[in-house]
Amino acid sequence: MKNNFDILISGASFTGAALALALGKSLEQTQSIAVIDQAAAPSTTSVRKESPRAFAISAGSRHLLEFLGLWQQIEPASQPVSEIEITDSPLNAGIRPVLLTYENIIEDGSPASHIVPDAVLANAFRSALTNASGVEMIEGATVTGFTTGDNGAEIITSNGASYTADLVIAAEGRRSAIRDAAGIKTVGWDYPQSGICTVLRHSVPHHGRAIQHFLPSGPFAILPLPNDRSCVTWTEEKAEARRIMALPDNDFHAEVERRFAGRLGELEVIVRPASWPLSLHLARSFVSPHLALIGDTARGVHPIAGQGLNLGFRDVAALTEVIVDNARIGLPPSDPEGLKRYERWRRFDSTVSTAAFDGLNRLFSNDNPLLRSLRDAGLGLIDRMPLAKSILVREAAGQTGDVPRLLRGDPL
Repeated sequence: MKNNFDILISGASFTGAALALALGKSLEQTQSIAVIDQAAAPSTTSVRKESPRAFAISAGSRHLLEFLGLWQQIEPASQPVSEIEITDSPLNAGIRPVLLTYENIIEDGSPASHIVPDAVLANAFRSALTNASGVEMIEGATVTGFTTGDNGAEIITSNGASYTADLVIAAEGRRSAIRDAAGIKTVGWDYPQSGICTVLRHSVPHHGRAIQHFLPSGPFAILPLPNDRSCVTWTEEKAEARRIMALPDNDFHAEVERRFAGRLGELEVIVRPASWPLSLHLARSFVSPHLALIGDTARGVHPIAGQGLNLGFRDVAALTEVIVDNARIGLPPSDPEGLKRYERWRRFDSTVSTAAFDGLNRLFSNDNPLLRSLRDAGLGLIDRMPLAKSILVREAAGQTGDVPRLLRGDPL
């Protein structure tokens, strides 16, 4: 295996894998690309089993997956979201009035978003990355050291190997060894909340409708999946989440039924629930010499709007566009002006999104009577404004702001 590359990506999860595939396809092997993956080399049986998580993939992210050649494999296991319904009431309310509902369809008649199971997405990326031409895999290793010099960056891995590259891209998730080694600070905090998710089968069809019910402890989202199933993702105070996760199966089922309030008929939990603590962070810089941050390494947001992965795919599309544009005029991947362009492009959007999702969580995760009446009045007002609904759909589709070409479905 060679030890010097033009582009070295640390992290092979969704954003790291997507960037490697996008660059490999766009640069057509004119530059050497490697990916450091903490997982060992896959075997024929290394397929991720069904997990309780699912992702809302925007129309923009779907365009990226189509460019990568993955959507044809993913689409049959995905569920287009036809309509979104929002309610807001206490947990034990006898009636849960619908305050806002709108069709989740964009101008060309296609869905603004699809719900895709975690395992489906992970297996599609894993297979594509394993078989990608022009992308070299460094498997079973993590980064333990990172330094930069005038001519590039050097990575030291847990197996003692050393690699150099003109540009290193950190796609390591919320805790990043490279971001820390580069001295890039983050601003953020932990929420007094945890997320819980599971997958259910129900006796009444969902017809592609996604439901966001705001409870005092946080949002309770019902995300439709194929075959009369739904992924349920909700937010609870940490102590309550620990209590719920420790319950026997029958009691956990009862907690879910309380939150469904009879909606979608009889319920059956078919995937064991999972839970994780919630936090927010934003990197003070997205770039430094010979380094760029993408995905959760750059920012981690509250899941209230389900946009974390879509923000990461925006990073992928923007950085790919910058690197490819530079390559066409003979500039290296680490060109300082190119990295500044990427940072300007993505950090403003990330800052706005981080603040917006944090604000929504604070507004809706409480039972203050005055705030409840104000937000319910606001939702009711939006429900009577077609233009406002159109803006919500365009935002969910990833069609607002300065959208990278790959997310618009345009060629580079």
